[in-house]
Amino acid sequence: MTSGLSAADRPNIVLILADDMGYGDAGCYNSESRIPTPNIDRLARQGLRLTDAHAPASVCIPTRYGLLTGRYPFRSRRSERSESRIEPGRLTLGGYLQGQGYRTACVGKWHQGFEGGKSRKDYSKPIPQGPVARGFDRFYGIPASLDIPPYYWIRDDRCVTPPTAMARDNFSSGWTRIQGAFWRAGPVAPDFRFEQVLPTVERQAVGFIDRWAPDSRGPKSKPFFLYVPLPAPHTPWLPSEEFRGKSGASMYGDFAMMVDATVGAIVQALEKQKIDGQTLVVFTSDNGPVWYPADTRRLKHNSVGPLRGMKGDAWEAGHRMPMVIRWPGRVPADSTNGHLWCHTDFLATVSQITGGQLPRDAGEDSVGQWNVWRNPATADPVRRTLVTRSSGRVLAVRDGKWKYIPQLGSGGFSKPRRRKPRDGEPAVQLYDLSNDIGERKNLAGDRLDVLKRIRTVARRLTGATAP
Repeated sequence: MTSGLSAADRPNIVLILADDMGYGDAGCYNSESRIPTPNIDRLARQGLRLTDAHAPASVCIPTRYGLLTGRYPFRSRRSERSESRIEPGRLTLGGYLQGQGYRTACVGKWHQGFEGGKSRKDYSKPIPQGPVARGFDRFYGIPASLDIPPYYWIRDDRCVTPPTAMARDNFSSGWTRIQGAFWRAGPVAPDFRFEQVLPTVERQAVGFIDRWAPDSRGPKSKPFFLYVPLPAPHTPWLPSEEFRGKSGASMYGDFAMMVDATVGAIVQALEKQKIDGQTLVVFTSDNGPVWYPADTRRLKHNSVGPLRGMKGDAWEAGHRMPMVIRWPGRVPADSTNGHLWCHTDFLATVSQITGGQLPRDAGEDSVGQWNVWRNPATADPVRRTLVTRSSGRVLAVRDGKWKYIPQLGSGGFSKPRRRKPRDGEPAVQLYDLSNDIGERKNLAGDRLDVLKRIRTVARRLTGATAP
C-alpha cells in the first residue's frame, strides 16, 4: 500500500529519539508524572499517541540498529563491540530517503560505531563507516553515550577537536554510582563540555531546519529527513541552571524537562519557518530508564508508569515506549491507538508515506503502519508478533495479547536477572498483557495451550538469523 502522495506533498520528516526516557515520564502518558513536559504533551494533543509501541531492544545500541535498518537486532551477526554495527551495504532509513530525493541529517548520539573505534590514534583523517556512510548527508554529534569515552564532536566524518586530554571518572552528584552526573574516565577533547552537549545538539538540529526549510517549500521542493537521537535523559544527568530543581523528580526529572524543551525548540523552528504543516514529527525513546522501585517510593514519581522493570529488562518497562506522531491534516489530532508497533516499522511505514518500494532484502522485520497512523480509530492492526531483546540477550516474544519470556527473572538490569524455579513453579514466563500490563501474574503453568503455541511462534521468529 502506498500513500499516493505527489512528490510535492511528501513531508519533511523529523524523528526525535530520546535516550533512556520512561513510559511514565511524559504527562500525556502519566497524569501523575512529576515532570512537566508541555511540549511533548502538546505534540500528543496535536497528533497521535501510541500506547503499545516498542523498541526492538531494551538498551541503546541494538535499538538504534533496529530502528535504522528495519531488522530485529538479534539477526545481526556483528558484535555490539564491532567498530561499525550496521553492515556495509545494508539499507537504512536515511539511505532509503536519500534514494527518494531527501536531504538527510543525523544530529546527536550515533552509537552505531565507526571504523577504528576506540583504537583510533590519528584524528586528522576521515572517520569511516559512520553516519555519512550509512545514509546521512550530514552528521553532527558524539560517537556514543555521554558516559562512554572517547568524548569529542564529529562533523560529518571528521573529528572537530581531537580527544587529547583525559577525563576522570565523575560521580559528582546523584544518588547511586550510575544515577547522576556520571561519566567514565577516558580521552576527551580539551574544549569538550559535558553540560553543553544537549544544548549543542538542539542548536545544530534547529540550524539544519533553518538552512534546509527554504528548499523544502514549493512544487520543486527537496524535502529533508532530520534524525535527532538525543543523548538525554541518559546519564550524565546535567540539567542547566534554568531547569535545576524545577521538576518533582530530582535531577533526572530536571534533565527530562530539558529534553522536553529541546523537543519544543525543534518544533518551534518548524513553525517559525512555516513548514510545520508539511512536516511529520515523531517523538519516542530508545529504551526504558534506570529507575528502581526505591526511586519511585522516595520521589513519588514512577518513571515506568504501570510497567514492570526498567532499562535492560525483558519486562515491559525495558522496551515499551512513549511515541507521539504529528502531521497536521494527515494524522488526526488528539488521537490514541493501541495497536502493536515496533521501531523496526519506521522503514516500511516511511516507504508507504513516500510511495517508494523497498528492496526485497531490506527491512525484513519492518511492517508498514501508515494506515494505522492516518486512521487510528478504524484501521485494523497490521502487526501481531514482536521480538524484543534484553541487555542479557533474552528474546521475549509477543503474539497478540500474549507475551513469552523463556526464563525467570528480568533478563536485564533488575534483580534477579535470572533465577531457578521454585518447587512446582514454571521455568518460563507467560503474561496476558490485555489485562496484566504490569506482568504480575505468570500464567505459564495455567495456560499450557497458549504456552505451546507461543513457543512455536518464538521458534519460527527467532530460529533463523539471516546474514
